[in-house]
Amino acid sequence: MILLKIAIIEDDPKIAEIQKRFLERIENVELVGIAHSVEDATTIIEVFQPHLVLLDVYLPDGNGLELLRQWRAENSPLDVILITAAKEVDTLRSALRSGVFEYILKPLVFERLEEAIKNYQHHLERLNSLNSLQQDQLDSLISNAERKPKSTTRLPKGIDALTLDKVRDILNLNQDFNAEEVGQNIGASRTTARRYLEFLVGTNEAIAEISYGQVGRPERRYKGAR
Repeated sequence: MILLKIAIIEDDPKIAEIQKRFLERIENVELVGIAHSVEDATTIIEVFQPHLVLLDVYLPDGNGLELLRQWRAENSPLDVILITAAKEVDTLRSALRSGVFEYILKPLVFERLEEAIKNYQHHLERLNSLNSLQQDQLDSLISNAERKPKSTTRLPKGIDALTLDKVRDILNLNQDFNAEEVGQNIGASRTTARRYLEFLVGTNEAIAEISYGQVGRPERRYKGAR
């Protein structure tokens, strides 16, 4: 198995220390450096060239997403797991467009990080084992491909394939969302988003759970079924 080199970019030293201790419990992982600012992060990336970065959004001298976009513009080969308290839909949208491997909300728990790291290790091993690509291998490597139906069954009226894929992309982040949040992310109404979400529940690609928010008001929240 490949020794996975990881860097932590987190402005809070206490949170960075927690992440460090979590990584020490995961096999075949080497922590190459911890940065608390964009300036320090740039140095660590250039010197140690990690495979993967655990990246925060809010940094004292910049923004993690801007740093990510800079890496993408420079065609950097590193991958990113975003670990942040940012729950804004615009942050989620920007992260998806910039190609994060995973998006994890704080507070971070060990099991969630371990799952993300193991998923990335598996992804990297499969990618490195290929000499040339076949379509089925390509499908399994590209994000979300394993979760999409492989049949060509006609979708029901009112369900568009492109919009459905956008909803799948959101649910693949391993977080729960309500219909309004999904609607904002895909540029549609809450009613439209709910229709797509309920369709995915019906095909066993999503799970709906009841959550009691302010004043005990219940709402349906959705997450991917995996």
